[in-house]
Amino acid sequence: MIHQLTKLRDILRYVPRFRDRTFVIALDGIVVESENFRNILLDIALLRSLNIGVVLVHGAAHQILKLAEVMGKKPSNLDGTGITDADTLDLSLLAASRVSHELLEGLSTSDLKASVSNSIVAHPAGILQGIDQQHTGRVERIDTVLLNSLLKQDIVPVIPPIGCDGEGHSFRLNSDIVASEVARALQAVKLIYLTTQSGLVIQKGKKNDNKESFVRQISVDDAEQILKKQRDDITGPMVSKIEQAIKAIRGGVPRVHLIDGQVEEGLLAEVFSNEGIGTLIHANEYVAIRKAQKKDARAIHSLIRNSIANDELISRTRAEIEKQVDEFFVFEVDKNPTGCAAVHFFPAEKKAELACLCVDPRHENQGVGTKLMQYGESLAKAAGMQELFCLSTQAINFFQQKGGFLPGSPDMLPLSRKEKYDKSGRNSLVLVKKLNS
Repeated sequence: MIHQLTKLRDILRYVPRFRDRTFVIALDGIVVESENFRNILLDIALLRSLNIGVVLVHGAAHQILKLAEVMGKKPSNLDGTGITDADTLDLSLLAASRVSHELLEGLSTSDLKASVSNSIVAHPAGILQGIDQQHTGRVERIDTVLLNSLLKQDIVPVIPPIGCDGEGHSFRLNSDIVASEVARALQAVKLIYLTTQSGLVIQKGKKNDNKESFVRQISVDDAEQILKKQRDDITGPMVSKIEQAIKAIRGGVPRVHLIDGQVEEGLLAEVFSNEGIGTLIHANEYVAIRKAQKKDARAIHSLIRNSIANDELISRTRAEIEKQVDEFFVFEVDKNPTGCAAVHFFPAEKKAELACLCVDPRHENQGVGTKLMQYGESLAKAAGMQELFCLSTQAINFFQQKGGFLPGSPDMLPLSRKEKYDKSGRNSLVLVKKLNS
């Protein structure tokens, strides 16, 4: 599946949008030690070959824990959000240096120039709720001049979870926060978190039920609501990343991705396909329904092809779609049509037909069909139609349960439409919805 997603033609479709833009990629420390790490480096090399700027931010919690066991020390915190005592700061410096070197070493095997920079200016976190956080820091500012200078020289900046205050003091930082702040400061087009979880997973029911819901795409507003109402139901180490994703998007980064860094070609599949493999948190304009244009005819024909083969929709040629394209509308994800429908008007009878509703199988069960149906209904109402009808052979329950349509009869169709209905011989069920109630 992933190899299919990363075909050259899929990649080239996205390249113009990302060329000369910047991706900030954040790797958890444990991902750097995964078997897929070398593949990630190859993926990064491909991004650079396409003139996409890459900034790497890494964590070190996994390495700190391992180093502490070897040295017989107990770290006061692992992720840079709690108290960092002197011993833990020393562990952090050693572990972060080791991870940074592994990144530099790995990038050099792909002939990529890289540099560890002191671009994070940090100050002490101070006293929080009466407790001195000691050597834990907070990001004060990002030296964007330095980072942009490195990027212009085709150098990949590598940023550890350590900040300096300019007076010889170092502070332990949380890498999720660092990545978000860097992405905002550089106005990156993407922030990508590589972790060991597939994305945002929400526990459903009781904790012991093992029922989980995987969120593939979500708006920043909906993500905020999940944090407010279902924070305790979020599985794995995702709360921090979601918090920082929201902050990044509110700061101008349009898209944040949460993906499993252990999946081969997962980074490319996430970046160069509109369904991805992980969770996408996006600014609210990421998805949209719009009126179809002539250039969409090819995409619409491709969308309905499977439904025609399955005898769900009547056959339509691309030429036929082009002639009626003004009556179609499409549901876009990242500027790619992933669903379509049409509304055909019969003004004399004040009736309209919702037709050709189809959703890409990769985007099914995400509410796309319902939104297209509701949009079609709104168009019919705006045009002064009093009744909306549709013909269905296999999606009868969908239209009744999600759209409120009721069974009708062929005699309720406009005369010109009934003639086509009779000639088709499909015996589709007529479903009707009153619009003036």
